[in-house]
Parts: sequence; structure tokens; C-alpha cells
Amino acid sequence: MGKRERPERAEHPADAAPNVLWRAACWLPAVLLVAGEVFAFLTPPNYNSAPFFSAAPLVAASLLSARATAVTAAIAVVASVDITVHRGSPSTGESVTENVTVLTVSLLALGINRVVRRSDSRLRSARGIAEAAQRAVLPAPPARLDGLRVAARYVAAQADARIGGDLYAVQDTPHGIRLIVGDVRGKGLGAVEAVAVLIGAFREAAEGEPTLDGVALRLERALRREGGRRAGIDQFEGFTTAVLAEVPHGDAPVVRLVNRGHPPPLLAHPDGTVTEVPPGAHALPLGMGELGDPGEGPDRVEERPFPPGATLLLFTDGVTEARDAAGAFYDPLRRLAGRRFRSPDALLDHLVADVDRHTGGHGDDDMALLAVRRTEHHHPPVPRRTAATLHNE
Repeated sequence: MGKRERPERAEHPADAAPNVLWRAACWLPAVLLVAGEVFAFLTPPNYNSAPFFSAAPLVAASLLSARATAVTAAIAVVASVDITVHRGSPSTGESVTENVTVLTVSLLALGINRVVRRSDSRLRSARGIAEAAQRAVLPAPPARLDGLRVAARYVAAQADARIGGDLYAVQDTPHGIRLIVGDVRGKGLGAVEAVAVLIGAFREAAEGEPTLDGVALRLERALRREGGRRAGIDQFEGFTTAVLAEVPHGDAPVVRLVNRGHPPPLLAHPDGTVTEVPPGAHALPLGMGELGDPGEGPDRVEERPFPPGATLLLFTDGVTEARDAAGAFYDPLRRLAGRRFRSPDALLDHLVADVDRHTGGHGDDDMALLAVRRTEHHHPPVPRRTAATLHNE
């Protein structure tokens, strides 16, 4: 077996610009304090800087820590009083009102900061739970696995989201390296539950089923069983498009595919050419098998060439249905043609960034992506040591 490495995780494409804006905004309280001093210096005594000194702690309350907010508030109050003293009118009614206003607003800012910090703490806790859920349901696959280099990305449409209805999984089995990329109908917790059911069923079926169509049938049954348990599949997010793939152990340069109503994978070749791998026959999504023709029989497993150096790219419709400002769909086949990538990670990083550029950062659907590159040689699996074999040694 190849050494298991942890692949790099891509940040959400929309994160970079907000981070820059956030860092710039954190300087705004200091800018307001300086502006207040400059305004007082350049204007006649009948003008006041109270609006600047009042705004500074309020802005700090929503952006900075409690200590930084307190420092900003103290500077604002001291600066306001200092200006009235230097102007020789510290005891006039107007000056007292200005200073009391700045003091009152500063105290309110401290209270607001306390509320904001509590909300931030709760949000961080919720994000931590969501990230733990994603790691549990969609763990990162090993970067190297039996002659394959593997990379995966999950990009949520909303930067604060961490998990949704798209899924991927990679499983090293006695029958080969098996993969799935899928897209569950619906949103919210129902979709997340369906993802958990599918991933669990896939991992179990991938180990036990000798054929890829058998794995697809097990997934179909798992969704229908869960839908029945919930009093109808419509109450359970059971409509799932998916592509299942199998790279057999050994040196046979092929990949086996079952496509259940999902966007066809792409095959990127070392020379930069990119080809689509469409299904020979269209099939209904998982969870809808009972609506098909009873005479159709099991899923058709298609075997396609997968030469060394080629990269198999599987993705959800968050990629192909991404639109630009004019409403044009993103075409990964055209956008990737002629490009060469040093690794599956580099390919996915480019693709995620390119989709983000295409949509202007306004994608409205999650994306799950899986890239698998075949290296020069595949190796047979190492026999697994079970309790029985250990007993016999």
C-alpha cells in the first residue's frame, strides 16, 4: 500500500476578499480618532468632533476585542475632553453635552462588544461542530493510495457553511479502489442525513459487493429503506445523482463506472487533452429505481481506458450549473482543455478558483470534487490481517 498523506484543504473562494476587507475595517476606529483630532485642529471652535469620537468606540465594539474596544473608548473620551480644555470652554453647556455624549456612547460600546463577543463564541462553537460533522461524514481521502494520487474538495455555496448535500468517498477494497461522488436532492439537515446514510452504505457495500453494479443496488436499497422508515421517501432526501467508479488492482489501465443520473466525469490526459466520459445508457438517480423499467435489469458497468498519467475528475452539478453574470453555464471541458496540472490537488485548486471567477464569487450551489490520477504502476492489495490469521500465525 502507498503511504497515506493528508491532502491539502481548499479554503472557500469567497474567503480571501472578506479577510482583506476585515483587516482594513479593523483600522477604522483609529482612523476615526485621528480624523476627530484633525477636524478639531482645522475648524473653528464652534465646530465639534464629538461625532468622530462617538463613532470610533461603536465601530470598535463590532470589530475588535474587549480590550481594544476599551482602549478606543478611553482615547475617545480623553481626546474629547482635551479638545474642549484646549479651546478654553470646558464648562460651557455645549462642551459638557459633547463630552457626556462621547462618554455615554463609549460605555454603550463596551456593552455592545460584550454581546458581540458572546455571539462570536457561539458561532465559533457551531462552526466547530459543523467541521467535526464534515470530518466524520466526509473525511479527507488519503493523498496516495495503491498507485493512485487522490484529491478532494468540498466547497459550500455559503462561506459559513461546512457541509451540505454533496458527497464523495474513496474506499480501498479487495475488489479495487472504489469511489463515489454524489448530489442529494434538497438542502439542510435532511440532505445531511441522506449523505450520512449513503456514505455509510457505500463503505459497507464497497467492501462486500464483488461488482460495482452490486454496490449501486445496495445504495438504492439503503435509500429506499431509510425512506420507508421515515414514512415515505419524499419525507427523506432520497433523490441522489451519483457516479461510482472502480479502479481495479493490478496494472490493467481501465476504470469501471456506473452513472446514476449524474454529470459525466472528465478524463484529463498528460498532453492537456480533456475528454468527457458519458454513460452509454442513461439511468435514473439513486432512490428512483422503482420508477424505471422493470426489464432494464441491474446497472450497466462500463469499462473505459484509464492510462498512466491520466486524471479522472468527478464533480457535482455545482460546477456545471455555475453561471456568470450573463447566465452562461460553466463548461469544465472547455475551461480545462489544453492545461496541464502537476497534481490532482493543483487541478482542483485551479477548477475551484476558475468557477469562482466565472460566477464572480456568487455561486449558489455546493460543489464536491474528486480527482484521481493514475501513476505508472498499480500494485495488488496487501492481504489483510484478521483475528483468524493472527491466531494461526
